[in-house]
Amino acid sequence: MRTSASLPQAPRVTEPPLPLPNLREATPADADRLSLLGRSTFLESYAHVLTGEDILLHSQHQHAPAIYTAWLTHPEAACCLAETSTGAPVGYAVLCPPDLPVLPEPRDLELKRIYMLHRFQGHGCGGALLRWAMDRARQLRAPRLLLGVYGQNHAAISFYHRHGFEIIGTRQFLVGTTLHDDFVLSVRL
Repeated sequence: MRTSASLPQAPRVTEPPLPLPNLREATPADADRLSLLGRSTFLESYAHVLTGEDILLHSQHQHAPAIYTAWLTHPEAACCLAETSTGAPVGYAVLCPPDLPVLPEPRDLELKRIYMLHRFQGHGCGGALLRWAMDRARQLRAPRLLLGVYGQNHAAISFYHRHGFEIIGTRQFLVGTTLHDDFVLSVRL
């Protein structure tokens, strides 16, 4: 009789690494792409944590094309879009003036969003978007880059710590009708 230890193992199938998406500065014409991507990544990231109603309500308001148009036309904001070679949007980062419960320094910027489809995580795209955000913030002469992150998103918090961010405060963040605890992080540029 064979034991499970002696059963032949199926060959492990590994997918080749995905090519790093192309990064480009987003324009107001990209508002619909960013809205779709924002809604998709938010649902993908938080479907196991939030209620369906809170996800829908949050997405209708916070990921509406008008929100992205406002950022894309704001003189102190910038957005980077990550796309596959076919032009499909897979990630993005948004920089804007800070709206966080910490005392800002003059010219601080907030990394308002850095979102990416799950399939493209772990292949260098997040690091490339964060480098874009930090480089762009330096070009805009920001002394610090700030961000808010869900307090239970341990993978994101670890990612930011690896890139030099430190926790400098907390906030409560409304998602739909539910308040959640976030950390406020900062990195000196």
